[in-house]
Amino acid sequence: MSYSIDSYDAVVIGGGFYGCAIASHLASKPGFNRVCIVEKEYSLFNRASLNNQYRVHNGYHYPRSFNTANRSRANFKKFIKNWPAAIISNFNSLYAIPKQNSKVNAFQFEQFAKLIGSRLASASSAQKKLFNTHYFDGIYQAEECCYDPLILKNLCISKLEKLNVALLLDTKVNAVIQDNNSYGIEIESKSSQNKKITSSMIFNCTYSGLNQIGGDLHGPTTALKHEIAELVLFKKPKALSGVGITIMDGPFFSILPTENNNILSLSHVRHTPHLSWRDEKNIDPYILLNNYQESSHYSRMFRAAQKWIPSMTEESYIASKYEIKTILDKNEIDDGRPILFERDKNLKNIFYILGSKIDNIFDVLEKIDEEL
Repeated sequence: MSYSIDSYDAVVIGGGFYGCAIASHLASKPGFNRVCIVEKEYSLFNRASLNNQYRVHNGYHYPRSFNTANRSRANFKKFIKNWPAAIISNFNSLYAIPKQNSKVNAFQFEQFAKLIGSRLASASSAQKKLFNTHYFDGIYQAEECCYDPLILKNLCISKLEKLNVALLLDTKVNAVIQDNNSYGIEIESKSSQNKKITSSMIFNCTYSGLNQIGGDLHGPTTALKHEIAELVLFKKPKALSGVGITIMDGPFFSILPTENNNILSLSHVRHTPHLSWRDEKNIDPYILLNNYQESSHYSRMFRAAQKWIPSMTEESYIASKYEIKTILDKNEIDDGRPILFERDKNLKNIFYILGSKIDNIFDVLEKIDEEL
């Protein structure tokens, strides 16, 4: 079969981790000789895949959503096996359950970990000294790790190159139009050159931008919620060397390593969100983010954390990252993070994919295989 230079077997819109992994998966299958990623940023991995806490979940984080926890547990070792060079594992992951204001107690957390099969052991005496222990019902060592986004990005790019996946960077998709048995994809580069490419299959992996493409698309029917989230970066205190800390399950916080060995990240359930709204067509979350007048909550985060972890001080603050976080609106109650995988109501070979956590990628790829 012959192709015009602008015709593809599949187009993936969005060049984060999910978009890259899906494009590689498709390009390795028979019948997908020409696969393309269209990314509006100047490089891959420039948004949510880069601006988060890099946690590779093993289920502990979701005691109120068994399905999310169980899928994380199932995918944890798969992720490590597939991207071993990108794994940050030179720390002990500590989970702590407060006596007050937590939605689970220590016994419930232990039973939950046992139910999903995730290892949980009592923290050592030295580790417990990091905490104001009289506030806690239980402090545990968990089996969890993080990923290095830059290494993971390079691994993904290398795979895309080997599979000859085309990359259109600095390029925005304005509209998708039905064109007989194919779809016309109207794109615009930063140089304002309008162009059109075609494909018979499209995967929309734009995360917060799922509902922002015009033309004949209906958009996802599942209700989504966005928020502007602040992630704090701070210089690692000597006391917190070699540990990551997560306090569960309520208005608390987590501290995790980054790709820089001297820097930790801090995220707080109450203070990380700045502004939230329900998804609507033609209200572009990234435009709202770009126009948002940043006023850091870092001082509140440090004060809140210091009550529980005495070594936390505002003086160690370095900077903040701001990003859009998008979740399914229905999971505000149980804190679950299921995948959105939805076919467009108008155009049958266009799919919307919202990955809730990085380790969910395997569930997405299995679903794609079912659809194909």
